[in-house]
Amino acid sequence: MAHAQMFDEDDPMLETVREIALALPEAREKISHGRPAFHTVKVHCYYGASQKVDGLWVQHPQSIVVHLSAAETAALSADPRSFVPAYLGPSGWLGIDLDERTDHDELAELIDESYRMVAPQRLVAQLDRPA
Repeated sequence: MAHAQMFDEDDPMLETVREIALALPEAREKISHGRPAFHTVKVHCYYGASQKVDGLWVQHPQSIVVHLSAAETAALSADPRSFVPAYLGPSGWLGIDLDERTDHDELAELIDESYRMVAPQRLVAQLDRPA
């Protein structure tokens, strides 16, 4: 079953996420369940998510879903921007809402860490090579 597109192609925050996520070695974009997903062998970042709260679906259209270290996930869980995304949350993924106040350096760090958690080691090694 095909999923309806759940994002606005003209969303400037999506463009920022796209620039960061696709700058990583061999990163590509695909649409997964109606949302942009950035991947190499495995997905390292989703744009947009939802969560179930008191039996109702709450949409987070301007957000990222990333897989971080346990320590980083624990630290960010107290942040009011964070949420446990549907389906992926139990596997250690964390959602972070984005808006005009989002720090782009922090955003890049979160996407980078998620990439390092799931990308093949040969690609991660490329990030650490001197320029």
